Amino acid sequence: MSNLNSNSNPSLSLLSPLTPPSLERTWLTAPHPTLPIVATCSTDKTVRIYSLTNFTLLSTITGGHKRSVRTAAWKPHITGESVLATGSFDATVGIWRRWDTYGQTTADHSTSLNDDDEAGLGSEADDDEEWRFAVLLDGHDSEVKSVSWSPSGILLATCARDKSIWIWEDLDDGDNNFETVAVMQEHAGDVKCVSWHPVEECLASGGYDDTIRFWREDLDDWGQVACIKKHEGTVWFIDWEGADNIPSTSTTTTVTATATTSTTADADANTATIQTQWCEQRALSGPRLISCSDDRTARVWRRLPKEGTNGINSSAATGIPSIIRPTGSDENWEEDAILPHAHELAIYAVAWSKKTGLVASVGADGRIVIYEERFVQSGAAPAPAPVEGEADSEAMEIDGPLKTEWAIVSVVDGAHGIYEINHAAWAKRADRGVEDGKDEEILITTADDGSVKVWTFQR
Repeated sequence: MSNLNSNSNPSLSLLSPLTPPSLERTWLTAPHPTLPIVATCSTDKTVRIYSLTNFTLLSTITGGHKRSVRTAAWKPHITGESVLATGSFDATVGIWRRWDTYGQTTADHSTSLNDDDEAGLGSEADDDEEWRFAVLLDGHDSEVKSVSWSPSGILLATCARDKSIWIWEDLDDGDNNFETVAVMQEHAGDVKCVSWHPVEECLASGGYDDTIRFWREDLDDWGQVACIKKHEGTVWFIDWEGADNIPSTSTTTTVTATATTSTTADADANTATIQTQWCEQRALSGPRLISCSDDRTARVWRRLPKEGTNGINSSAATGIPSIIRPTGSDENWEEDAILPHAHELAIYAVAWSKKTGLVASVGADGRIVIYEERFVQSGAAPAPAPVEGEADSEAMEIDGPLKTEWAIVSVVDGAHGIYEINHAAWAKRADRGVEDGKDEEILITTADDGSVKVWTFQR
């Protein structure tokens, strides 16, 4: 562990590698939205499907692309079938389909983790034949760098080295037909990443021109509504905050307050009050965006509310996806935070946990960093020391807007040996080590040597 980790308690521990690894560089690992499987993209032109119950290979998808597979994303909100979009350096996007049989049989917990029939997943040979190459989307002029499905699952965004972003609509007509609905070319360089807002039809992108751009539809035409020019290097990756995320209340004793009694009930009431105030404070802005760059920084961005465009019935407040663009063409996004410096080389990926709110960053220095956002004091009288025999907690009267700060809680150096780490993603834990009744999470990192590793975070 690095000396950047100031807290000796939280730690990131290796749970297992995914085996066997690719023999060539792996770019990205995409966890399935509902099943305990992940898809890993490789330079060897394949996509590998691994089990998260026993960390072994289930399928190797081949034959669709002629060059490296750079990116992949699972279509959300479908049942009975898995649909995977892949983007390749051959300038094409592939759509793959498979009828879901993963996990339909109860696992035999008396057998070893390496059994091929774990959770009814079947052998690699059986599963290979069941992936169907449904359609090839052809339009980009050069390497496809990122693909992302909209929250409704209707739209697919793709971006490439040709400086363009394409939006495709899945017509869902039973014939695997997709329609091109927009091509945006405002980026001045290679577009590295695209990512959809979690509850709105709003697309964010980042690229070689050091910018982050936001896109919405207006009268059947897609256009740019905001452009951020604060990074001083390539924007490699972006990720959205979960719609229901609330910062850690583990340090709420330092929030502006006046102490009264010291009971557990009061502490619980404090937490509830703080959480309610935070939600009200952020309701009109909606989820934030995090970005990482060649400039070695990770930054959080917040949309400034526009009068008349948000309210109690907005998608940000209701959590219901909207395809209606707010009135007016422009949006204002401001820098909410710069995460503490932790990387000595380019940061290639950030992952914002939708469950815990933790952020992970990885990059060219081979380091994994875990950050936590916490409520902080905003300038009132400190609470007195607790009376002996009473609980170490306070009831608080919160004064003014809540403020937060980001702290590094764990660092792992050389997580994949000497190799660069290209991607990180959070996923639900599904192996036999998960405690009964607990909804645990894992972190998956993907590296240049072909290895993919699964980590657990313990406080």
